[in-house]
Amino acid sequence: MFTLDELAEARRIVAEVMSVTPQYCWPLMRERCGLDVWVKHENHTPTGAFKVRGGLVYLDFLKQTNALPTGFITATRGNHGQSIPFAASRHGVPVTVLVPEGNSVEKNRAMQAWGAQLIVHGVDFDEARVEAESLAQEQELAFAPSFHKALVTGVATYAFELFSSLPDLSRVYVPVGMGSGICAVITVRDLLGLKTEVIGVVSEHAPAYALSFEQGSVVETNDARTFADGLACRVPSADALAVIRQGAQRMVMVDDDEVAAAIRALYEDTHNVAEGAGAAALAALLQDQRSERLAPDSAVAVILTGGNIDAALFSTILRGDTPVV
Repeated sequence: MFTLDELAEARRIVAEVMSVTPQYCWPLMRERCGLDVWVKHENHTPTGAFKVRGGLVYLDFLKQTNALPTGFITATRGNHGQSIPFAASRHGVPVTVLVPEGNSVEKNRAMQAWGAQLIVHGVDFDEARVEAESLAQEQELAFAPSFHKALVTGVATYAFELFSSLPDLSRVYVPVGMGSGICAVITVRDLLGLKTEVIGVVSEHAPAYALSFEQGSVVETNDARTFADGLACRVPSADALAVIRQGAQRMVMVDDDEVAAAIRALYEDTHNVAEGAGAAALAALLQDQRSERLAPDSAVAVILTGGNIDAALFSTILRGDTPVV
């Protein structure tokens, strides 16, 4: 999807705004999982999630190609919707963000704090996305997609940080929403000539990418009801799917109970807060460990993609319950 030179330029752009995020191997997590688990802490970015990297590079790409618009519109469940206004504010470009009904209250507030105008529309992300694309034409705004080469190249800066420090990882577990994260990890792994297996993780309640991966073509679903809102995709990107099918070892589906348990585990073992999608990678690793038991001398990584979870949901999970949506 991109070259090492393009990745180097993306790293320069991202470094102007934020520091390298850490990856830590926590001893309590080793006890829990039975092997070294490196957590890539993308919850430690300026917006609390990995998406900010893509927004920065996407806006720079538009500027460098003289395609910077007078206004953006986009759709999101929250982290993409923070990334675009965060980056656009550096260029003085206003942003309108559409979110579905019942979206995260605290993510909504964060988007507005970054300067976005918020519109609530539809029952899920895909309905909000269709409306945003329609409004883009009506209002002559540029639609900021959730999957684009420049977005993936920006996100890939975290994958470079991880692999350049830990080239001998046996596996990396990556949550899959619209696909920018896993496509970034696959491409960087291949550019660096590494043998690490890349495992995609989706919600059992939003299985579109897993079904598409299995069947070899885009499979849309009718529903994506999961409290792990960053995984709530009904309509996969064909471009993302092509990269995933070529480079991912397999896809793992986790249910909401497993994700809630992984959120608790991350808090207990690392005292980091993870949102649903951010804990999905660990949920998949724990599922694998129950079924196959990786060798104790293995080293794997899980991507904690974000920590933007509403306090009420987090409180429910810490009490031992699973949020119902």
